[in-house]
This record gives sequence, C-alpha cells and structure tokens, in this order.
Amino acid sequence: MEKDDPLPAATAFTVGIAYNLKKGIAAATEDAEAEYDSIETIEAFESVFAKAGLTSVRLEQDAHFMTKVMDARPDFVFNIAEGIGGRSREGQVPAMLDILGIPYSGSDCTTLCVALDKALTKRILRSYRVPTPAYLELPPQPITSQLRHRLRFPVIAKPSCEGSSKGISDLAIADNDHELHQLLERNFHLYGQTMLVEEYIAGREFTVGLLGNGEELRVFEPMEICYLDQEHRENSIYSFNVKKNYQQYVRYECPAKLDKKANSTLKKYAATAFKALHCRDFARSDFRLAADGIFHFIEINPLPGLAPGYSDYPMLAAANGLDYEHLVLAVLNAALKRHGLPTARLPETPT
Repeated sequence: MEKDDPLPAATAFTVGIAYNLKKGIAAATEDAEAEYDSIETIEAFESVFAKAGLTSVRLEQDAHFMTKVMDARPDFVFNIAEGIGGRSREGQVPAMLDILGIPYSGSDCTTLCVALDKALTKRILRSYRVPTPAYLELPPQPITSQLRHRLRFPVIAKPSCEGSSKGISDLAIADNDHELHQLLERNFHLYGQTMLVEEYIAGREFTVGLLGNGEELRVFEPMEICYLDQEHRENSIYSFNVKKNYQQYVRYECPAKLDKKANSTLKKYAATAFKALHCRDFARSDFRLAADGIFHFIEINPLPGLAPGYSDYPMLAAANGLDYEHLVLAVLNAALKRHGLPTARLPETPT
C-alpha cells in the first residue's frame, strides 16, 4: 500500500485512545477534574473510528498505562490524556509512547510541558514579538509582607500550570494589593503551585483553532467569546463557572467581527505561537483585544478539549465547515500523515 493511499475499510488498523476519565471523586476544589473527559467523549471517538473502518481500544491512563499499551499493541494512539499530577503531567503519555516506539497524535511531551506553563510560554512568545500582558510569577509560599511589583491594577491571578480554567474563580481579579494578597493566599492553599499574576485586559476575547502541520497548517477563522453579562466583571472572564454554565453567560460568534487587518494579525499571532512551540496536528490559542487595538496572547492549548457539543475546539471547527466526525478524523489524519502512515476516511466525503 502506498503511503498516500487511504486506509480501506477492511484494513486491520488499531487505534488506541489514551485518556483520563472524570470519576466524580471528592476533592478540595470543584474543578479538580475539569481537564478530564467524560465517557461520552470516548464513545464519540469510538463511533468515528468505527465508521472509518478502524478498530479502537481504550487506554485509560493510570499507574498501569504502559502495561495496557504493551498488552493492546495498538498501531497508533489517539492521545487526549491530560496526565496525573504535576507540572509535566500532559507529557506523561507521550513520553511513555516514545519509550515504546508507538506513534501518536498531537504534540510531544516537550511541547505539552512547556505550553502548560503559562509564564514560560509567555517568555518564549515575547521573543517572537507576540504581545502578552505584563506579568509576574509567585511561588507557593506564605505572603508575610506587601508584594512589590510594577503591575498596573486590576490584575488577574491564576495557577501557572493548569488548563480548562482551573483555578480561575469568580474572585480571580484584584483591584489593589490587599485583594491580591487575599487571592494569592487562597490559591496557594488550594492549588499549591506557582501563581501567574498578569495585568487584566478588559477587552474582547477571542480563540483561534489550528489544524495540521507545515505548509498544510490551517488556521481557523477566529471565534469571539461574547460575554452576556457586562455589568459584573466576574462574568466577563472565562472562569470555571462561566465555562461550565456557558449557555447562561456566553455567546459564541464565528467568524468574529473583525476588520481584515485585525483578523489577519490575530491569525498570524496564533500561527506564530503554534510554530514557535513546535505544536503538532492541532491546538487552540486564546487572546484578548485591548482598548488600544493590540491583541494580547493569553495562552495556547496544544491538547484542546474534543468533547462534542461542549468544547471550544469542535465549535470552532463546526463554524469553519468541519463537522465533529470529520474533525476527529482530520486530527488523526494530520498525525498519521506526519508519521508517514496511510490516512483514514469516512464512507462519504463532505462537500
């Protein structure tokens, strides 16, 4: 079979699905499992792969993950695992698959670890002249004296190494040193990790999806996250509560209403971030537009959620003409092609 030939339905090709599952385990914070997936998402992947004639096997990440992979012996792994604990958790599954020599979708462990560290990512992208809000990092320690910094209030504080709006509560914004002091004490107690404090950009918010690699990289038209409650600032940030109850607080608009120059600049920044961090196959990047017309990079997620009917990335793809089934296969195929493997397809090709 030639490498560029699509996989026929009869071809025996097993795709392992690497994931972490929500368990509903009691924790100190309600967002403890925010990054993990529901069983419905895993079933959605299985349905897509089955329609494409592929066999799939579940590989839930736990202490026995490597044994599971060696027993299942998949030809390829579709990775959406967020990892278990620690700053490098998103790199755990890719690192193990690298050790076993099994190809997988998405970015490698280095990119995932770097991108999860918001402050480190900001430092890198500043060298590429991608604007980002002024910030500081604070390690977890008791705050015994008034903080010394040159940031302009208001500021927003959040854990440096979390995703899915973890640690971003309704009280994430501080207007003075006293409020910031209280916010940091609370977050250090709950999350026990370095906090990122950055100047709050009170402007429009956008997210940009990317799909593919190299010259075939596709930058989706940006989507604006329009906050419905403009009177209460806590409802104008993508906090855990707002994201969880998005139908109440948010309206999504894609393509975003931007002039041609602004749209081009935003997409350029998103592509720059993707390439600078050596992202692979797919990613999503978030920005805020300040009053002076400058887009400010907030963060990039090289492992964006793929929950049907909920996650931002599938919403972006749908607004850009790619339904859920074809999106999942597009991510898979970008990875397969990158590895020099035959690609898969659904029985019917969309127009």
